[in-house]
Amino acid sequence: MKLTVVGCAGSFAGPDSPASCYLVEAPFQGRTYRLVLDLGSGALGDLQRYCDLRDVDAIALSHLHADHCFDLSGMYVVSKYHPDGALSQIPVLAPAGAGEHLAMAYGIEEPPGMTEQFDFQECVDGGTVQLGPFTVTSRLVDHPVPAYALRVATDTRVLVYSGDTGPTEALVELADGADIFLCEASFVESADNPPHLHLTGAEAGDYATRAGVGQLLVTHIPAWTDRGEVESDLKSTWDGPGELVSAGSTYTL
Repeated sequence: MKLTVVGCAGSFAGPDSPASCYLVEAPFQGRTYRLVLDLGSGALGDLQRYCDLRDVDAIALSHLHADHCFDLSGMYVVSKYHPDGALSQIPVLAPAGAGEHLAMAYGIEEPPGMTEQFDFQECVDGGTVQLGPFTVTSRLVDHPVPAYALRVATDTRVLVYSGDTGPTEALVELADGADIFLCEASFVESADNPPHLHLTGAEAGDYATRAGVGQLLVTHIPAWTDRGEVESDLKSTWDGPGELVSAGSTYTL
């Protein structure tokens, strides 16, 4: 399994990175299967650095905030209007109501919305779907809108992505024994942070330690947040391998 960080800016696209988007690839039936986790603001442009958009096999959206889903509008244009012809319908795993929400954001008011191009499949807490070589398990986490952490597993490797979340024990359970834990840390310990929204580096490190993960990759740091302070918080609870990710970084599991 290969992970490419397409975009990792927290809450909005930053000067050095688009908003959240991660490309996960693995061998499948003699070719490479490509799953995109989140497609946030500005991500579709940079995704083309790493693959042809016509080669995206499936998309999973952790939740329906703009910095995690709004570039699906651009993907819809590619899928429907490409000069070589419309693409086959792409599976999109997402929270309930994603099809209607994103069609409205794009400006489609009447059925069939985006459903001719996207096969929207609803995330369910504890539910599992099969996308090519990937078994994807969803767990509801703590955020102002329905949001899911995702466990992406092949026969031999496991990647867990937190999406956006406040503190929740669900992450410890979902990340148990994962090879890579891609976890958000938008807040710092020194601030008076609002509840039910995001994690600090110390909280991400604590969850990774208790889950016994192989590597911790910290993401979703807003442009206004001091990365050095997030890293310092992280080191207070995590002494294993890991780093704060940057756009363009790749990891092989």
